[in-house]
Amino acid sequence: MALAVELLRGVDVLIVLGIASAILSTLAFIPYMRDTIGGTTQPQRASWLIWAVLGSIAFCSQVYEGATISLWFAGVQVASTMIILVLSVRCGSGRFLGRSDYYILAMAAAGLVLWYFTDSAVYALGISIGISLLGGVATVVKAYQDPDSETLSTWLIALAASCCAVFSVGKLDWILMAYPLYLFTLYGSFVAAIVLGRLRTTAGGVVASGVALAPQADTRVESQPAM
Repeated sequence: MALAVELLRGVDVLIVLGIASAILSTLAFIPYMRDTIGGTTQPQRASWLIWAVLGSIAFCSQVYEGATISLWFAGVQVASTMIILVLSVRCGSGRFLGRSDYYILAMAAAGLVLWYFTDSAVYALGISIGISLLGGVATVVKAYQDPDSETLSTWLIALAASCCAVFSVGKLDWILMAYPLYLFTLYGSFVAAIVLGRLRTTAGGVVASGVALAPQADTRVESQPAM
């Protein structure tokens, strides 16, 4: 027992949290990839394209701002996003780029320009996170309207991973915490949309079933007894 206590004392909790966030992120996207290939999940192409681009910008800005342990989480997130983007070419839903999506990418480019001229990655990070949240709206709406088109287990595990990533920063640094906090908010929105969508579907099914099974009035004419 004493040996176990000593070993625990020597463990760096931040490293454990960082490793846990990376492992959970990897585990989270495995069922999503499986379901996408199997055809039960249809990634929203525009959302994943935007996340791939902006996630890469956010990752680079985190490196520039000095993130260390929390980068494991961000790195796995970007790599997984890229893989799902590739899978969405054949197995996804929706268009890749609409007119509004071009504006989004143009704003991301503006963030990179500001980064270049100000030598501060905060602008690129802030713009990327803000636009990424907007890009997630399409998936939130789809998850609510068609909850079976999303993999709930993926977003639950990813939510736990982002929570670990937030605490792995180890200090109250809003710049370093911004990316995992943003993903925590995004994944929480997905989970809520799927759960509410399933509840809505279930409630609608119960109502429809109740109508179908409602007793009908007996309109048959009873025969009169022979006189």
